[in-house]
Amino acid sequence: MPHSRQHAPSALALGPFSFWLSLPQLITWGSVFYTFSLLMTPLEAELGMTRAESSLAFSMSLLAEGLMAYGVGRWIDSGRERWVMTLGSLWVGVGLVGHSFVTTVAGFYAAWLWLGLGMAATLYTPVFALVTRRFPQDFRRAIITLTFLGGLASTVFIPLFAWWMEMWGWRQALWALAALQFLICAPLHAWLLQGAPLKVLETTPHDAVQPASVREHLRHAPFWLLAVFMVLTMSVTSALPAHMIALLQESGLSPAWVIAIPAAIGVIQVLGRLVLFVFERYWDVHAANRWIPTLIPAGVLALLLGGLSPLASLVFVLLYGLGNGMNTIVKGTAMAQYVSRQHVGQLNGLLGLPIALARAAAPLMLGLLWSPDHGYTLALWWLLLASLLGTAALWAAQISSRAAQP
Repeated sequence: MPHSRQHAPSALALGPFSFWLSLPQLITWGSVFYTFSLLMTPLEAELGMTRAESSLAFSMSLLAEGLMAYGVGRWIDSGRERWVMTLGSLWVGVGLVGHSFVTTVAGFYAAWLWLGLGMAATLYTPVFALVTRRFPQDFRRAIITLTFLGGLASTVFIPLFAWWMEMWGWRQALWALAALQFLICAPLHAWLLQGAPLKVLETTPHDAVQPASVREHLRHAPFWLLAVFMVLTMSVTSALPAHMIALLQESGLSPAWVIAIPAAIGVIQVLGRLVLFVFERYWDVHAANRWIPTLIPAGVLALLLGGLSPLASLVFVLLYGLGNGMNTIVKGTAMAQYVSRQHVGQLNGLLGLPIALARAAAPLMLGLLWSPDHGYTLALWWLLLASLLGTAALWAAQISSRAAQP
């Protein structure tokens, strides 16, 4: 029996199901993750915060997301995906409304702690786990499909929210974001996620011999190697956006290009996912997993060898955008491919806090490695080393997983 139709509501096939599920991803990434940078300046002015004090709120939200990740993963694995993501969207909407009434620094921090808990229930980690459960044979293609719109979140919502702020002010603009959660995201989750499977069906001989306990997976190398891959990769991709403008300014690009290139990264990421969607059926999936992560260190190496020239910067942004776009798919599918499909939500959830710590610390690390004399050179060497070590850990996980199969 075709599992993709057995569990999806109204017999929705993989493509339509993934498309409709991607719309809340676009809205929530855009409403929460990418609008923070636009809120920093007005909040700092109203509440008298320094840049470090305002930035702390976002780090706190990432830590809250990480702390909640394992619990959310357990609920997803037990078939409670519908109420987790529906209530998660309502939770985010309430948080955005609450944020609009913030008048103190403590209230600002509380709002972002609340929103961080909501992100744990609504962003890529839970949605990747649920499509893996619903489409155990086609989960990789489902994940690629639903990341198309998600990849455009910054491209859509940064200018949209800036426009709303200019028309209405930041408080009323947050009401508009909350309305999207209440009127689109929560109803879509409630409708789409009916009939969740209680467990993942065994679809391959490898699945059939997997141990039943999550704890058993922690005794074997593939989980820990993938943990190294994900933590290092997330640290690199979290460090770069915060410093991208300053990095490109050092390359000698014109101010217009300094703004245009980072804004185009979202489109380049989606282009990378489109390439993967169209051509992956002709590629060996494990070979693709090996080589996709190498695009990011290749981009960093272009900057180092090119001496931060404009041409090197363009090559870097192209390779980084393509690599980061496709690497989202690798990170979203690797645990199911090389460790366990049955417990993918919990296993990824266990990495929630380490990844959150890495994401919070990485931008600071880049700032500490910057110097007036050498600029970002030392920081780029650190990014190159971290991305290469992460890629090597993924390669080792593939080898170890194959060796463990009968």
